[in-house]
Amino acid sequence: QLQASGGGLAQAGGSLTLSCETSGFILDDYSTGWFRQVPGKEREGIACASTRYGNKEYADSVKGRFTISSDNIRTVFLQMNKLKPEDTAVYYCAASLSSFGREEYIYDYWGKGTLVTVSS
Repeated sequence: QLQASGGGLAQAGGSLTLSCETSGFILDDYSTGWFRQVPGKEREGIACASTRYGNKEYADSVKGRFTISSDNIRTVFLQMNKLKPEDTAVYYCAASLSSFGREEYIYDYWGKGTLVTVSS
């Protein structure tokens, strides 16, 4: 199971850190990802990481502003800096046992979303 938290209201240019706590498995065996979805739009994979191999990948929309990290055991983080109003979305974390990437279909486990709202 995964549980995302840390969403809330932020001003443009500000920062927020999302956390995703896992239970029932060890992160070192999985790749993890962060996704976001705006109502009426498809869910977008914005960041992913392979805990075991250290690989990370970001969508162009967040590259240089967001950082995915973990404690290698139970918690995955998404540090979000220089927030923009267009970052407003529901954010989800996910874990994949078999693959690495930002495609939804590779993920086996999903947490409930946490809402991030960025005001201008």
